[in-house]
Amino acid sequence: MNNTGTLSKEVGIALVAILILAAIPLLTPSRLVTDFVIRLAAFGVFATSLNILIGYGGMVSFGHAMFFGGGAYAFGLLMQKAGVSIPLALLGAMVFCALLALVVGAICVRLKEIYFSFLTLAFAMLLYSIIQSWMSLTGGDQGLMGGIPRPVFMGIDLSNGQHLYWFACFLAVVCLLLMRLLMQSPFGYTLRMVRDNPERARFLGVDVWRTRLYAFVLAGAFAGVAGSIMALFVSAAYPEFAYWTMSGEAIFMILLGGLHVYIGPVVGAALLMMFNDVITRYTDLHGLALGIIVLIFALGFKRGITDFLLRFLRPASKKKETTQVTS
Repeated sequence: MNNTGTLSKEVGIALVAILILAAIPLLTPSRLVTDFVIRLAAFGVFATSLNILIGYGGMVSFGHAMFFGGGAYAFGLLMQKAGVSIPLALLGAMVFCALLALVVGAICVRLKEIYFSFLTLAFAMLLYSIIQSWMSLTGGDQGLMGGIPRPVFMGIDLSNGQHLYWFACFLAVVCLLLMRLLMQSPFGYTLRMVRDNPERARFLGVDVWRTRLYAFVLAGAFAGVAGSIMALFVSAAYPEFAYWTMSGEAIFMILLGGLHVYIGPVVGAALLMMFNDVITRYTDLHGLALGIIVLIFALGFKRGITDFLLRFLRPASKKKETTQVTS
């Protein structure tokens, strides 16, 4: 399929997704459902951005939450302190996270495997400590107090629950579409080549460090948008957004949903949120119960549920082609 055909197909899928999501509040008045979808919009983008590093780049980051939390705080502070419009605050949060990723990534992507993972964790904990200690700006462990303003822009009033729902869904679908197009572009395939064989890529003239750094910056910028969606939803930002456990949750989402199917992290995010919501209603030992479920999924499906399903649903003749395209 040529590039125009690929673009048309991806845009068509995105439009269908927007229409389906937009129809949900019309089908059910349940606030639980719309709140779930808004949270899924934030965590789906967050997990997919991390999968740019893990699934496509072979870089397991334990500190990706620094961009989720950084985006939430940058967005909230721009709205509270600077009083800018929501689109400008979103753009500011994205640029802040991209610049943060540029500085952190320039150091981290030189390293491999566990050294890369732990250095990203160290930077994330450094940002978490700054958020905790800079009380005059961030509110410390109480988070940003006073709520985040939601001024009307272009006729959109985000203090209205339905407007917020549609805006979060639209933003998430656009982010997922952009990440998909980037991963289907020559840059995406170069990133896969760097992941699979960096020495061969270097021999062919690819700047491995620069390619990894670009991926790190892109992942950080999109995670910043995810953090902004969450900040809009809860009308605040909390230090826990940047804590290492948030990075761990994103990794769980990817493991549950699948590494090699593009929509896998979103499916994993939905599963983890659903398990969390259901289990916490019935037991105080939700951490233990959730750990057992994740273990069952890891042992039973190995590469995630979407990878598992794809392997059985696709005709045998296409298995080899699928592996080549998605890996």
